[in-house]
Amino acid sequence: MDKAGVQDAFMKAGLSRVIKDLDLLAQPSIRLFTAPAKEGSLAKGASKLGGMPDLPPGFEWPQWKKLPQSFIAQIRLEDVQPYDVDKVLPPKGMLWFFYDATQETYGDNPDDKGAWHVFFKDDNLDALQLASAPAALPAKSRFKPCSIRFAQEITLPQQPELIVPNFDWTDEEQQKYEDLLSTFPDQADRAKPHNRIQGNSDTLQDDMHLQSQLYSNGITDMDDPRVEELSKNANDWLLLLQVDSDHQAGMRWASTGMLYYWIKKEDLQAHNFEHTWLVLQSE
Repeated sequence: MDKAGVQDAFMKAGLSRVIKDLDLLAQPSIRLFTAPAKEGSLAKGASKLGGMPDLPPGFEWPQWKKLPQSFIAQIRLEDVQPYDVDKVLPPKGMLWFFYDATQETYGDNPDDKGAWHVFFKDDNLDALQLASAPAALPAKSRFKPCSIRFAQEITLPQQPELIVPNFDWTDEEQQKYEDLLSTFPDQADRAKPHNRIQGNSDTLQDDMHLQSQLYSNGITDMDDPRVEELSKNANDWLLLLQVDSDHQAGMRWASTGMLYYWIKKEDLQAHNFEHTWLVLQSE
């Protein structure tokens, strides 16, 4: 669904008055549709979810608490360029995503930092080689390989009041919006995995912008005197990658949850992927 389609959906839902806020709410994203693939059948350096990564020589597999981390995905940035509407991602190179093999990291504590890694490389990619899993990585922490097809998609936030300044929606309008979201973009799509890059996250619990801002700065106490100032920039955090519980890859996050990798706008612009924050949420 494009932006014109979203506007039409607002009209049909009785939300014509709040279309004024649509430019703030409707954010472009890159949807990832997966399909099972045989390990080794994908071209070297192709985008993939699960399986084993194609890695550069000398790559040091990340660990957490003396256990190798699970490989989640690799994204070939040339693949996503045609769908990157705002051109915020690097135009070329590779991103690799890893996560705690025990799946016990939720991103709700500053001490969680280091339980996931995002790596970026934009040169010498011809030397990539299909890696083997570290011997110490448990079988249950290895996922099935899937190819990825990309598509543009407009997303809407689940909490518009956190995005729209001087929020003036009535209770009735907020209820109509929630009803619209429950079947957005259509009922059939709701049953599919929602893997995406950028856009509004498919939030299962609380909003993650403030969580990422505070925990990444070592704060857990809302009475901390730094909270007020840091909160002003919470929306500087952007969704880098959302990974759903995808049965084709054998991924289940806390039963039926999602993984979310967040990055600050300034770090994304600088192609600095070392300071991401990860959150795991479940219903």
